[in-house]
Amino acid sequence: MTRRETLTPRERVLKALNHETPDRVPIDLGGNQTGIHRNAYRNLIAHLGIQDEVRLMDAVQQLAQPCEALLTRLHVDTRYIAAGAASSWKGGIVETQRDGKRWADLTDEFGVRWSMPEDAPYYMDITLHPLAQATIKDLPGYPWPKGDDPTRFAGLRDRALALRRDTPYAVVSGISGVVYETCWYLRGLEQWFCDLMTNTEFCAALLDQTLRFWLDWFRVFLDEVGDLVDVIMIGDDLAGQNGPLFSPALYRRLVKPRQKQLVHSIRSRTNAKIWYHTCGACTEFIPDIIDNGAHILNPVQISARGMNPADLKRRFGDRIVFWGGGVDAQRILPRGTPDEVAADVRRNLEAFMPGGGYVFNNVHNIQGEVPPENVLALFDTAWEFGFYG
Repeated sequence: MTRRETLTPRERVLKALNHETPDRVPIDLGGNQTGIHRNAYRNLIAHLGIQDEVRLMDAVQQLAQPCEALLTRLHVDTRYIAAGAASSWKGGIVETQRDGKRWADLTDEFGVRWSMPEDAPYYMDITLHPLAQATIKDLPGYPWPKGDDPTRFAGLRDRALALRRDTPYAVVSGISGVVYETCWYLRGLEQWFCDLMTNTEFCAALLDQTLRFWLDWFRVFLDEVGDLVDVIMIGDDLAGQNGPLFSPALYRRLVKPRQKQLVHSIRSRTNAKIWYHTCGACTEFIPDIIDNGAHILNPVQISARGMNPADLKRRFGDRIVFWGGGVDAQRILPRGTPDEVAADVRRNLEAFMPGGGYVFNNVHNIQGEVPPENVLALFDTAWEFGFYG
C-alpha cells in the first residue's frame, strides 16, 4: 500500500468528522480523555530518546503534556487548548498529613477535594464531597463559582489563533460541559444515586446549578474562540462495564433535557463539532446522545458489554463519529505483546474506518503501566494501516 498524505491534519480531521473519506484515519493524543499518564510518558520519551520535562496538564488524572517532538513522531493530527480557572480560585496541590500518611490534596472551584496518597501516586480520588449533607434549601447559598468570570479565559484567543494560523492541526478544546458528573462529585456517588430514586427535586435543582455554570462558561468561551476551535469536548459518564449506571428513564427525564439545552446553546454559536464523552457500555444512550445534537462519541470502550466495533459502526456509523476505540485498553494494551496490540488495532481499524467517521485513539488515557513498546505499536499501526485506498 502506498502511504502518502495528501491532506493537512486539520483537513483530515474535518473530513472524518463530516463522514467523508480522508487520506488516512486521523490520529489523536493529548486531551483529558485521550492523554497519557506521566509515568507512561516518562518511559516513552526515554525509550525514544526524546528530551522533555514531564509537565502535568491534568493533575487529577496525572496526565502529562505531550511535547511537540512526540506528537510529530506519532503522527498526531490534533492540538489542544483549554481555559483556566478563575483568578479568584486559590487552588494548587497542598501536602497534608491524614490517616497516618501524607496526601497531595487539590480542592477545585466547586469545593470538591481530590486527593492522592504518597504510597499510591497514580491519580487523585475524591475525599471530600462538600454537599454530602446538603438539602435543597442549602443550594442557593452555596458559593458557586462564576462560569463567566473573564479571568479564566485570559489569553485563550491568542493561543487559539496561534494554533489556527501557525500550525496545520485541528484545534480541540479541553473537557468542559460536565453537567451531570459534577453533581455526584459534590454529593457523593452513593448519595447521588439514592437521590435519583428518592429526591428528584433536589437532583433537578443541583443539575440546574451546574447547567447554569456551563451555560455561562460557554457564553464567554465561544465569544473568545467559537470561530477558531474545530472540536468542543463535553461529557458525563453514563455507563459502566456492563450497562447504564442508572435508569435510562431517569436519564431521559432529568439529565437529557439539560444536556440537550447545553449542546443546542453551543451549536447556536459555533460550527465546531461537539464531542460527547461517556465511558462504559453506553449503546442504550447513543440514540439520546445523537438526539441531543452531539456529533462525536468518545472513548468507545470496546471491551464493555455490547460495544463490538463492527456492530457500533453498522448501527450508528452514519449518524455519529467514533473517536477512540483503537485497542482493548483493559487487557491487550497494558498486558499484551506489541504484536498483540498491533493485531487488535488492525481489527478495530477495519471495523471503524470505512467511509470516514472515525478518529483513532486509545480507549481513554494511556495508563502509567503501559510499556513504551506497546504505545508505539498502538500509534505506528494506526498510521501504517490507517490509509484509505
